[in-house]
Amino acid sequence: MNAEATKPLTIRERECRQQLDNLNTAERALRSNLHMHGVDATAREHMERALNHVREGYIAVNEPGRARNVQKLVEDLGKVERLMEKLTNGQTRTGVTTQTIG
Repeated sequence: MNAEATKPLTIRERECRQQLDNLNTAERALRSNLHMHGVDATAREHMERALNHVREGYIAVNEPGRARNVQKLVEDLGKVERLMEKLTNGQTRTGVTTQTIG
């Protein structure tokens, strides 16, 4: 057996693992809620936004210094939402049907 494999984790490593486990639990819970029928549109929007924050949190824990700050994430999500709205509105006006991916 490799000496690295049996080396005890540092406090920081244990904390990171716990944070990642917590983020995975949060992601599973949010995904479960999003798959439920009859979820209020506002609640769905909040859960979708929360899911994006959880994913960015995973990056922040797993790759320190690589995640966007909250303000930048919100700005980027707003840009994506506006682009999707433009695409959806443009396709609706031209009679082209849209297909949801994912």
